[in-house]
Amino acid sequence: MDFNKIKKTCRVVRIVVGLALIAVGVVTGIYWFYLGVLPLVAGIANFCPLCILSKKCDLPQDTE
Repeated sequence: MDFNKIKKTCRVVRIVVGLALIAVGVVTGIYWFYLGVLPLVAGIANFCPLCILSKKCDLPQDTE
């Protein structure tokens, strides 16, 4: 099973949400918003850690 692939739209959403959370953290000074680094890195790296935990992935799997 290849967990290193997520849908393009999901990838873009993760990057945007990550950047938004980091921006809110910078503006408000609340450090919890810096957790936006996690979806940002997941989007940039094209890696979904939730796929490993849930055993589900957004893309159809090849059955070879």
